Amino acid sequence: EWFVPGGTVFKNEPRTDAVHRVANEELGEPVVIDDCLGTYEHFYETAAADSVDSKHYLATGYRCHFDRDDPEIGGDDQHSAFQVFRPPFENLHPYVKRYLDDR
Repeated sequence: EWFVPGGTVFKNEPRTDAVHRVANEELGEPVVIDDCLGTYEHFYETAAADSVDSKHYLATGYRCHFDRDDPEIGGDDQHSAFQVFRPPFENLHPYVKRYLDDR
């Protein structure tokens, strides 16, 4: 399944600064924020921590576009692949589908 770039907001870091930092780290390109889609709850029945059987976190979705017309998307070691999607959307994680439905 495909998911969107994302990450942690650091202490004292404005959320929009986190969007720009994560885009640079995970995509290798700066973005321009178009708007905030709102806050989403994510519930998972698995977790990476020992003796923890689930996780719940809040994600704030943003609609962005690349700063340049010809971005050179580099990515990082967190992702096995990167792909740009256009409608109709297929093989997306259900949480990503919610972001796209709200755009």
